[in-house]
Amino acid sequence: MDFKSFLNDNIVILDGGMGTLLQERGLLPSELPERWNITRPDDITEIHREYFNSGANVVYANTFGANSLKFSEEELECVIKAALENAKAARDASFSKAEKFVALDIGPLGKLLKPLGTLDFEEAVETFKKTAALGEKYGADLFAIETMGDTYELKAAILAVKETSKLPLIVSCAFGSDGKLLTGASPEAVVALAEGMGVDAIGANCSLGPAELIAVVDKLISVSSLPVLVKPNAGLPVLENGKSVYKISPCEFAEAIDTMINKGVRLVGGCCGTTPEFIKEVKRVAEKCAPVPVISKNLTVISSYTHSVSFGKNPILIGERINPTGKKRFKEALVSSDLDYIISEGLREEESGAHVLDVNVGLPEIDEEKMLLSVMTELQTVSALPLSIDTASPKAMESALRRYNGKALINSVNGKEESMAKIFPLMKKYGGVAIALTLDENGIPETADGRVEIAKKIIKRAEEYGISKNNLVFDTLTLTVATDALAAKTTIDALSRIKKELGCHTSLGVSNVSFGLPSRDAINAGFFTLALSAGLSAAIMNPHSSEMMKSYYVYRALSGLDEGFSDYLKNADAFVSGTVQANKIHQDENGVATLGGAIIKGMKEKAKLITAELLKTAAPLSIVENEIIPAINHVGDAYEKQTIFLPSLLASAEAAKSAFEKIKEAMVKSDTGEDLGEKIVLATVEGDIHDIGKNIVKLILENYGYNVIDLGKDVAPERILEAALEEKASFVGLSALMTTTVPAMEKTIALIKQKAPDVKIIVGGAVMTEESARKISADGYAKDAISAVKLLQELSQK
Repeated sequence: MDFKSFLNDNIVILDGGMGTLLQERGLLPSELPERWNITRPDDITEIHREYFNSGANVVYANTFGANSLKFSEEELECVIKAALENAKAARDASFSKAEKFVALDIGPLGKLLKPLGTLDFEEAVETFKKTAALGEKYGADLFAIETMGDTYELKAAILAVKETSKLPLIVSCAFGSDGKLLTGASPEAVVALAEGMGVDAIGANCSLGPAELIAVVDKLISVSSLPVLVKPNAGLPVLENGKSVYKISPCEFAEAIDTMINKGVRLVGGCCGTTPEFIKEVKRVAEKCAPVPVISKNLTVISSYTHSVSFGKNPILIGERINPTGKKRFKEALVSSDLDYIISEGLREEESGAHVLDVNVGLPEIDEEKMLLSVMTELQTVSALPLSIDTASPKAMESALRRYNGKALINSVNGKEESMAKIFPLMKKYGGVAIALTLDENGIPETADGRVEIAKKIIKRAEEYGISKNNLVFDTLTLTVATDALAAKTTIDALSRIKKELGCHTSLGVSNVSFGLPSRDAINAGFFTLALSAGLSAAIMNPHSSEMMKSYYVYRALSGLDEGFSDYLKNADAFVSGTVQANKIHQDENGVATLGGAIIKGMKEKAKLITAELLKTAAPLSIVENEIIPAINHVGDAYEKQTIFLPSLLASAEAAKSAFEKIKEAMVKSDTGEDLGEKIVLATVEGDIHDIGKNIVKLILENYGYNVIDLGKDVAPERILEAALEEKASFVGLSALMTTTVPAMEKTIALIKQKAPDVKIIVGGAVMTEESARKISADGYAKDAISAVKLLQELSQK
């Protein structure tokens, strides 16, 4: 039986942890576990065999970190070939009668992708492709992408597998205690992206124990039309006698898994700290459960890198201002590549209440594909709103969809065969929801009947590509009433029928209705209200229009969508004054961008220019004190409250960094001798090769004025001490991601306490907690970069 057929009818038992068992067999902290496929094949095969014999249907080959960033291409092939041979040998030697499959395991690359990090998206895709191609070549039954903390890297990995193989693909992500990925994605956003790209199962693994993952699992099940997977850790590790120990017993673990199976989870196993005994208990409880059927949720949903937006209960506002049509200043910005102006337009729309930003940069005199990618990337750096990719160029559309971090709204497809033949394959490959225009080779039908028939044709054609109608949002086309008094009625009649008869969501570009008439806002608002009452799901509109926003908030209040009239009351002052309510923290009283605002919005070039102007009249450190620090404190508070996420935090940090660079230049020229801050030595401890978290901490600390000496990763205790003494550092910050490197952290702390007792030491990393930090005598524990800043500030006052 093939894996997909087995998954359709069964609860699938996955294996447990590998790293913990290899450590027990002598794996050193600095060793790459994948090399044991070649140097210690008997150990690897035995572990796999134990998992099969414990009841696992799927064993993950020992290839989690097997990629060309860690291995030469020749060695990578040897490692993956050996890994799959070991797993298949274990399958052949096991006594279990259950169906047994071998998955090629693909883990994260260990680098953040641009713009957050240094790794280009296509470089990530190519790196994953090399691994996937070898998995296909040497006989994997399926692929398992796991422990992903960033939707962009997840997308790169999915693309790589899909462009290399037709084998089944299951994916799982590492959700934190806040229920989100490292870069801020909710479970709903992960499902929207992965389901849209056609994976076979989606879920969560690592990072937390089973009890802590139940809330995440509930969200996954509520929105996923795919089987849901869960592979938790054996709880959170605690430090005992210099070793990280997992406290949950196999029975306790299995009880939590039992709860998840009864909720609807279909693939279950274990991650860090779990052993064959855990899987045996999981198998025991799973045998008592009937698989809960996987039900299609039929959601019409798009997503950004952080969250999803569903078409349905609440009407969606799609901002129309990032578009050169009729906008002289915007056209100038496109021609001159003034991205700051373009991005500012998007941010203003977000502040005014848009839920989605339509992005159209089509001008004959520019490279549309290049500009579309630039604007889209910059927008996704500073805004968490989903984007609507609006272009008539299939080439530009594919480039944008490929690079988009999430599941995009596609604007648009229509009933012409040429249009459907170009757009539907892109939707199938990259995911997305398309705005479908009810026109075809014969133009726009004059009647509602004609437009409904085109909608039916588009639905039928989409189904032939494997695209369900819930990924189509129909636009029945707004024409001006100045030339046809019944134009609005025809559009709304068609919209209402598509909603009721075909069960599809709808969208309209509103402002065309008033073209050629006076008081256009009043006409637009009235038409908007009529359309909303007829079942309009989304509108492409101007969120700066007071009349339009008034109609929107009044409609929601009167139709019972605004509980207690809370949104209406919040915006009531704006209705009286005739202006749209917006957060103006990035502007002064004259509407001019401030340095603090540029930092808050992550506008690097703007921050640099404003700083240069401020330096003409203000002292460098007064700018730091009065502009930069308040801004990054504001951002830090927003990050802690989860109103912004890591990409926005890092964008703000980069903007602050650009301001600091101008300030440092001015201080050098004037030879002021002023010191920007205390020194801290940062390092990932000996034996640990992970440094994403440390690099994020470095960037944030620099933007709070700390002088950071970064020693990198896998740093010996003696080198850290030497740097602290040489630099006369006030602090040392140590990071450890792996449980096996906590003893190295403890050794480093002991050495510094002995030789440099005045230096304060803070620690962090995935395996660290407040309790473990105390046990190894650290002066404090920071769970993230903002916590590190606050901790250092507290320690400075002691």
